[in-house]
Amino acid sequence: MNIVLKNSYTDSLVELGKELPRPKAIMVISAHWLTNGTYVTCNEKPRTIHDFYGFPKELYEINYQSPGSPDHAELVSNIVSGGQVKCSSEWGLDHASWAVLNHMYPEADIPVFEMSLDYSFNEWNPKIIQHHYDLAAGLGELRRRGVLIIGSGNIVHNLGLIDFRNIDAEPYDWAVEFDEKVRSNLLSGNHRDLIEYMNMGRTASMAVPTLDHYLPMIYAIALQEEDDELKFIHEGFQYGSVSMRCFQIG
Repeated sequence: MNIVLKNSYTDSLVELGKELPRPKAIMVISAHWLTNGTYVTCNEKPRTIHDFYGFPKELYEINYQSPGSPDHAELVSNIVSGGQVKCSSEWGLDHASWAVLNHMYPEADIPVFEMSLDYSFNEWNPKIIQHHYDLAAGLGELRRRGVLIIGSGNIVHNLGLIDFRNIDAEPYDWAVEFDEKVRSNLLSGNHRDLIEYMNMGRTASMAVPTLDHYLPMIYAIALQEEDDELKFIHEGFQYGSVSMRCFQIG
């Protein structure tokens, strides 16, 4: 519903779009494009994917008609070693992209492409998360070429315990505890504990029941360079069990 709502979270996205230097292109690492292997969209005109069900009609009438960026997408497949990233024209922009970009860049005039998450597994294993971290660390060339990289997911994301009746529901104690631990590790640059997040205590399995929404953050921190500042552009919860924490690096 944040697609059409005006609240502190969506307001923060609007302000971010105004404050950031205008990017040459945008790559979104999507919690909603799960594949066997890693892919990037190489479409010249990516379609808008409404990958959700049972919501008001107005959400399905939104089309984010940005151009694609096949040149940058192909660059990703070239700079990541071992042919780990492949081009795809079968996907478009799911709501991990356009639900955010519709607030940041409503004119849809900046080229956008997505990167999928290799989800040939779904289990907590530090080696698996380290694989994603290492893959992302090789994408620094995109930043140097003026590409904005967005990791779009949620640090705390438990839909099984969500309170859909109230967007402002009081967050669960376990959700707040885990979110605060992540916040502390982000500020200190302790990437090791973020990779091995299950070692952060009993709250981890509740906060991150599946890896899909957690992994985009791993891609973001892997791109943090030594002198990069990290700051939070939004903090808070929705529906009791979803953290809307957003941070900017660089």
